[in-house]
Amino acid sequence: MEKVYTEFALLLLASAGAGFLALRLRQPLLIGYIAVGIIAGPSVLGWVTAQDQIDLLAQIGVTVLLFVVGLKLDLHSVRHIGPVALATGLGQLAFTIILGFLILLALGRDPLTALYVAVALTFSSTIIIVKLLSDKKELDSLHGRIAVGFLIVQDIAVVLAMMVMSALRGAAGSSAPWEVALSLLLRIGIAGAVLFLLMRFVLSRLMGQIARSSELLLIFAIAWGTAFAVLGEWAGFSKEAGAFLAGFSLASTGYREVVGSRLSSMRDFLLLFFFVDLGAKLEVSVLGNETGPALALSLFVLIGNPLIVMVIMGFMGYRRRTGFMAGLTVAQISEFSIVFVAMGITLGHVSGDALGLTTLIGLITITLSTYLILYSEPLYQRLRPLLAVFERRRPFREMVMEEERHETSTPEIVVFGLGRYGGRLFRRLHSAGLDVLGVDFDPEVTMALEREGMHVHFGDCEDLNFLDTLPLDGAQWVVSTLPQPDSHRALISWMKHHGYGCKVAVLARDDSQIALLAAAEADRVLYPFNDAADFAAEELAEHVRRESVPGPVSGATP
Repeated sequence: MEKVYTEFALLLLASAGAGFLALRLRQPLLIGYIAVGIIAGPSVLGWVTAQDQIDLLAQIGVTVLLFVVGLKLDLHSVRHIGPVALATGLGQLAFTIILGFLILLALGRDPLTALYVAVALTFSSTIIIVKLLSDKKELDSLHGRIAVGFLIVQDIAVVLAMMVMSALRGAAGSSAPWEVALSLLLRIGIAGAVLFLLMRFVLSRLMGQIARSSELLLIFAIAWGTAFAVLGEWAGFSKEAGAFLAGFSLASTGYREVVGSRLSSMRDFLLLFFFVDLGAKLEVSVLGNETGPALALSLFVLIGNPLIVMVIMGFMGYRRRTGFMAGLTVAQISEFSIVFVAMGITLGHVSGDALGLTTLIGLITITLSTYLILYSEPLYQRLRPLLAVFERRRPFREMVMEEERHETSTPEIVVFGLGRYGGRLFRRLHSAGLDVLGVDFDPEVTMALEREGMHVHFGDCEDLNFLDTLPLDGAQWVVSTLPQPDSHRALISWMKHHGYGCKVAVLARDDSQIALLAAAEADRVLYPFNDAADFAAEELAEHVRRESVPGPVSGATP
């Protein structure tokens, strides 16, 4: 046990160092983690001996990853993906699978391996793309919203693909294709019915009770995801599909943002072991043998995927710049691609060579596409004349979407903390006709205000990951009534770091906090005791002045 603990400590230190190096080189962290696995694995240094423990943590990491993806796909989002996201997502999927399959057959792969790798080439990294767009402040742009839309289509497709491939487990040669299809549809139907009943009658009430404790909420989310993962495998799908359905079952509740934010750090930590485990299992000689095919397929992903997105978006009435910027987001494969092929190895459908090829393609395309997205604007300016072929004379659909975007209301004021002071402030601002959003971590408070028709979110205001989910771009003021001054300072620092231009007002509880919060560059420090005393003094003074003014004397001549 002591040796295993030491091994984990060394792996974590090595991963932290590799992650720091990748950060300085502006590369995705997962590249550094895979490199650690390769170097520490049996192919090079042979550090990794606790394979079973690392593999278990890797499986839990994938479970949490799929759970968080399902958590983002609430029914409202599914209904409002939009025609462009659906058409672009499905078009890109079909193009990449068909052409990729033919290229892989030409490279000498067997049909099942070619199918697995071709499907893997269609998935883009939601995590990396959203992170890059968020860092560039383009997540709320037109091309950012469209990109997120067809990423959702891809996320749904990867889960369906996992279900289909899992249904083929042991079916080859023992069952007719129609029997496999019928069995899959039956299981999907049963799973859908169970999910509907849970979402309709159980989960909303249950989550309302559990959300009273943040610790219990986190434990329940992990237990729910892992339990569904086990049930998914037992039902003949896969652990990944079960975890996705677990997240989807909670997506329509009012607690998905806070659950997702609480799980994001755990997801990133556990996925570290997945990528280290992946690197440790790779043979360096296999990677070397796959260099030629990996380069050819990487060029196909880097050029072919953006081209098909630009063609579809241009045909549907979007400008060339929007199509180009959105197209760059599919110029790489994702961690799901590696997970998908790794699942194929577990099912006995493909060999380790397919995983080596997919991983090498991932390393190449993720590295290069990161630079393409970071420097997309100067790249577009250079290519702008050549991209005119992808734009209609009148990009009608983009014009309509821009008009709708301008008409969409965003809160003018966001109030964090809806206790006695914050709740009254929130109600008074709402009564004054202002568009105000309230945020609180008490489920009873948020449910009561929702029943009154007010705009509230349930969430932990001190969780910086949760703040990313809030519509702060158009707000004029953010008011924090949280109890601790450290929370105010963290909020101010976070907003400055992310470039939000709205002003920040914070609540001071005593005299010592006023100077502290002013030094943190708060735009306004609210001090309820002084403010109330000043208001009372002004009210009393006004009454005294009115009462001291002599009235007209009876019978006097005007």
